[in-house]
Amino acid sequence: MNAKEKAITDRIARIEDAIAKGREFLENGKHAEWHGFRPMFVDKTRDGRRLPPHRDWVRNVFLPRHEKLLEEAHASLERVTANGKRLANQRSQASG
Repeated sequence: MNAKEKAITDRIARIEDAIAKGREFLENGKHAEWHGFRPMFVDKTRDGRRLPPHRDWVRNVFLPRHEKLLEEAHASLERVTANGKRLANQRSQASG
């Protein structure tokens, strides 16, 4: 596995982990303090405590975005592996 394939497979693993945490949050509220759910600018607070992300945001924004990222990463991996196989075939034909 070359460096590009390794980088893409690592990214796929991180995205799958984020999707799993999002689904667990929707099911039982677990991972509410996970850094991936933090707001970009200002935390919402109530009575001095930081509020967890809204379930609708996780369901309608976070999960669809990460699922699309996962599809794109899989497509990138397929392109990289197909390109690598094509180059290997060209090299073997040129030397043989």
